[in-house]
Amino acid sequence: MLKLVGVKKTLGTQAVLRGVDLTIPSGKLTTIIGRSGEGKSVLLKHMIGLLQPDEGQVWVGDIDISHLRGRPLNEVRKQFAMLFQGAALFDSMSVFENVAFPLKEKLRMKGPEVATRVDEILEQVGLAGMGHKFPAELSGGMRKRAGLARALVMRPEIVLFDEPTTGLDPLMAKSIHELITKTQRQFGFTAVMVSHEIPEIFFFSDYVAMLKQGRIAVMAPPAEFIRTTDPEIQEFISVGGPVVLSGAAASS
Repeated sequence: MLKLVGVKKTLGTQAVLRGVDLTIPSGKLTTIIGRSGEGKSVLLKHMIGLLQPDEGQVWVGDIDISHLRGRPLNEVRKQFAMLFQGAALFDSMSVFENVAFPLKEKLRMKGPEVATRVDEILEQVGLAGMGHKFPAELSGGMRKRAGLARALVMRPEIVLFDEPTTGLDPLMAKSIHELITKTQRQFGFTAVMVSHEIPEIFFFSDYVAMLKQGRIAVMAPPAEFIRTTDPEIQEFISVGGPVVLSGAAASS
């Protein structure tokens, strides 16, 4: 579904990505972790073509998007949705209008068809009956849910999450993670998440990849990932104590 080959990117004088090789499994939830400033969000932006690599290739299916521009790139992007840190809602629009916006702008849908699709997705993310509210009237967690609804309403094949629980308390962050996991399983899209939420991400991710010094140091299912012998990675993931998995996660 998604594959990066030898991707390098320098921003200003800083070499951020130094040869990233990464294959994202189709239909799974892959979480990318790493220290602040390592370039995780930069990596995510390459996947959707918001940034182009200085060297290397970014494959979406059988299309290399690393040098695409304009209409050809937009055609590929139709497979994607992206949930930004702040949900990126339009303050002047109601929740319903925010979620309906891509349906009207991209698919040219109208009337009852839009209302049906929006109402369905709002119910699925726990915002049934909230379509009339404006972003300023919502809690942080509800804004994240509204952003997720807008991302999913187009029924994308790939959804990118850029630190979706930033600014939320632990209970609300857990709720958003559970919602993302539930919708990913329900809709079957390929999910890529950038997150600092350790150890939580090991309990719901199918795969975990660590970006370290501009390259992917480890990518594996959670149970395999936490057994890595790299001392720096062990120190990074064990700051809050040892990660102990149970049940299906431990045997993955």
